Amino acid sequence: MRLIGPAQVLARRADFLRAASAARASTPGFTLQARRRAEGEAEGLRVGFTCSKKVGNAVARNRAKRRLREVARAVLPAEGREGWDYVLIGRPEATAALPFAQLLADLSRALARVHRGPADPA
Repeated sequence: MRLIGPAQVLARRADFLRAASAARASTPGFTLQARRRAEGEAEGLRVGFTCSKKVGNAVARNRAKRRLREVARAVLPAEGREGWDYVLIGRPEATAALPFAQLLADLSRALARVHRGPADPA
């Protein structure tokens, strides 16, 4: 398994599917899916990246994923939590075009949202 900073990179489809059914936070640049792993699962912080064909051709998808990897490398060591899986999903025409500083701020806000948990019904 590859590493990005202190995080391992998700590679198995089953890990992506488990994250898809967990907490989600949408931002203008991407969607974040986050899941707290159960006891006994893999240790540490793990992250995955995906961009569908809606993002564009292979060149556009690879550029979007490179940007998402750099955003994760910059933000997750400080704001990510041990024992969590994060999946960043690229958005068409946004992930590759938005200013990098905005993507950094988006990830910080999205992490705060998923770690806060579901809103109180009160």
